[in-house]
Amino acid sequence: MKLLEDRIRQDGNVKPGNVLKVDSFLNHQMDVGLFNEMGKEFRRLFPDERINKILTIEASGIGVACIAAQYFHVPVVFAKKSQSINLDGEQYATRIESFTHKRVYDVIVAKKYLGKDDHVLIIDDFLANGCAAAGLIDLVHSAGATVEGVGIAIEKGFQEGGALLRSKGVRVESLAIVESMDAGTGEITFRA
Repeated sequence: MKLLEDRIRQDGNVKPGNVLKVDSFLNHQMDVGLFNEMGKEFRRLFPDERINKILTIEASGIGVACIAAQYFHVPVVFAKKSQSINLDGEQYATRIESFTHKRVYDVIVAKKYLGKDDHVLIIDDFLANGCAAAGLIDLVHSAGATVEGVGIAIEKGFQEGGALLRSKGVRVESLAIVESMDAGTGEITFRA
């Protein structure tokens, strides 16, 4: 998606350790107009009418997932990274390691929001090592539901996550795939 690639070039910052900082428009301050275009693109990429839920993980995936959900006319369920007093009833749980935060989270979804009749599109802001997407897939499978695909705003194509998911037969559609980035020069190249 050229619009997203252009925005990453314009406002993204490459930090040491393969970190792409896009907090001015994606995962801290959110450009809702850009999100709207991303939502339209996800709908175009996943035209399947069976999709009846979008699943994401808190917190950065929620904005993108909510805007996309408008085009699918379906609810968004987000996996919580911590137990809280207002999470009641039975839950599906998995463990996910965050590339950005360098920690492992117990991720939870209430069973009442994910069931065997659901056809789920997973949406997230980033795909690096694939742990978050794999964990969400695990939650969907635990519910007996069907994963229809994974939609990613920005994939780091030079890390193994996307290739690993695709090798397992998961349909992954990324709006921008970063082929390489250099913290010294700030240069970012995208997969054609």
